Amino acid sequence: MSRNIEQLRNIGVIAHIDAGKTTVTERMLFYSGAKHRVGMVDKGTTETDSDPEEQERGITIYSACVTFRWNNVDINLLDTPGHVDFTAEVERCLRVLDGAVVVFSAREGVEAQSETVWRQANRYSVPRVAFINKMDREGADFDNVLDQMRERLAANPVIIRLPLGAGPSHVDNYFRGVIDLISMKLRTYDADSEGAEYTESDIPDEQLDMAQLWREGMLEQLYEYSDEMMELALSEEDIPESLIRKVLRDATIQQLVQPVLCGSALHGIGVQPVLDAVEAYLPNPLERPPVEGKAVATGRKSESDEVVTRKPDVSEPFCALVFKVLPAKTGDIAWARIYSGQLKANSRIYNPGKDKKDNVAQLWQIRAQAKDRDGQIDEVSTGDIVGIIGLRHSITGDTLCDAAAPLLLETIDFPDTVISMAIEPENATERDKLADTLEMLQRQDPTLEVIEGDTGQTLMRGMGELHLEVVKNRLLREFKLNVKFHQPQVSYRETINASVTVIGECNRLINGIQKFAKIKMLVEPDENVATGCAVRSQLEPGVLTGDLLEVMFDELNSCGSSGGNIAGFPLMRIRATVTGVETMDEVTDDMAIRIAINDAFDKGLTQGHPVLLEPIMKLSVSTPEQYLGDFVGDLQQRRGVIVHTENHGDRTDILANAPLKELFGYSSAMRSLSQGRASCSMEPLEYAAAPPEHAKEFTF
Repeated sequence: MSRNIEQLRNIGVIAHIDAGKTTVTERMLFYSGAKHRVGMVDKGTTETDSDPEEQERGITIYSACVTFRWNNVDINLLDTPGHVDFTAEVERCLRVLDGAVVVFSAREGVEAQSETVWRQANRYSVPRVAFINKMDREGADFDNVLDQMRERLAANPVIIRLPLGAGPSHVDNYFRGVIDLISMKLRTYDADSEGAEYTESDIPDEQLDMAQLWREGMLEQLYEYSDEMMELALSEEDIPESLIRKVLRDATIQQLVQPVLCGSALHGIGVQPVLDAVEAYLPNPLERPPVEGKAVATGRKSESDEVVTRKPDVSEPFCALVFKVLPAKTGDIAWARIYSGQLKANSRIYNPGKDKKDNVAQLWQIRAQAKDRDGQIDEVSTGDIVGIIGLRHSITGDTLCDAAAPLLLETIDFPDTVISMAIEPENATERDKLADTLEMLQRQDPTLEVIEGDTGQTLMRGMGELHLEVVKNRLLREFKLNVKFHQPQVSYRETINASVTVIGECNRLINGIQKFAKIKMLVEPDENVATGCAVRSQLEPGVLTGDLLEVMFDELNSCGSSGGNIAGFPLMRIRATVTGVETMDEVTDDMAIRIAINDAFDKGLTQGHPVLLEPIMKLSVSTPEQYLGDFVGDLQQRRGVIVHTENHGDRTDILANAPLKELFGYSSAMRSLSQGRASCSMEPLEYAAAPPEHAKEFTF
């Protein structure tokens, strides 16, 4: 049965690793009544971290969707990973969400992955509320997190819940409750009920002045967005709570502000107000802009330049985007966001990107209660998120629509892989099983690349050491494959650093038939070409027939997607321009053009001073100050460049850029340097020229 779209919230919980996302999610499910017991990350009993790898490591690897009700709204909640190796999971979730809860640690503040997920939310224009978690931890600093949000994220935080105290129970003025700055009430939580029961009371006199100052600061921020509030303030009249909430909601949905709350999810303090904020301040699907796509005619794959919009309305033609595929025994489950129209079980839909029609056999909705889990439904409407069984042709990023009104939505782009691992099956049977398994894993994880080598090895490429380690463990543990793994290797890229004009030629007998073509080509470096090689033509119209011109571009694109001349690594930052061509009637054909193009492109790579590029990582380290010198020295030995350091009490944050090649095993080295007291995270930053001696490793 379809749900009321105005009472629907599609939200994600996003954060840096170990900020407490999954614990927050567990508390939300518990307080909503969707679960009768709080799952614990350390014990592997959480609802959304159900994979054995997640339970063993105590981190979220795969995004998970659960549905539950809070007060007057239905919530589709996606718990997302915090580790940078799985940032693509966050990317594809944010692509389909209407709002997000961003979790920060009160101790660590805004960390590297915090910045990444914030930028991702900005990219998809996702309104968000912030929850400063772990206020009961040693070193918790509410004000510092707010400052970091403003400085590092360019955020505009509006504090609506203020912590009463900070730190664990053995310190003076420990964290023991939250103050609602809108209602001006103090809420304290009952430990025996795990925070499910709480008491609201007047703010103690000794904290009242402080709370009044914070409330005035909150109101002054909101005056900018409401003339009515400003007029009431100038006339010294009371401002109704309902008006404050309305202005705050409007400003949040327009992404002008971010309401900030605080608490301790582990100890059940302050989580219910986050759910209240989701209901009060984050948008329903009707309050989001219509989606846009390119018009496409049924029966052809290429889109036109015509932009088509779909409003979030059941009367509009059906339109959805697949954002995740989960392999299952009953068939793959494709998770899709419905942007318009309705979808029914036992129906047919159109995939315009594949120019294929697909069957919708079943529709499923994930619920948190075991007895309701994977509840099958008959239909789903605009704004909802649903699991679809029966799709044979559709994968992550594909558009689903009504064949009578086709359009192609913008797909989901994923970052390039930076690390690879070779696998060797023990025999032919294992090779076939491995190929089938990896194909299935690729459907689930679009950031996993698989390349079949000529030597019997299979090459896996991924986003980091942990990413490939997780895949490796799944192959051994879950699928029980008998395969040999090699050490991870850096995924290099290749480019050139000089512009050259070359001539490629085909002038030979092939199977007794003369072939001829000459291609003049400018091959040059271009920093704006992120992947592969950009191709273009400066030929006068009519110099080549339409068919031969198409062949020329096809072969150029094929050359650009092939490997470089150093070691066959993928190309980037190259542009190839065809500036001239010589042909001869009857002896210039498709084959001659292709041979000449390949000859010219190969000469361009060879003569253009080829360069090996290595991935550079953005590394963030948080360490006790006493180990700072050791870390700086170690990073310098790893060819790292220290960007800046920042002190936070007895800890120092180090931001550095370093080559991935030098960072293998860095987590273990970091623990050794700090006696286990430091933490780190890293994410791909850029590709830069590797030292010349590295290129020699691939020269035979």
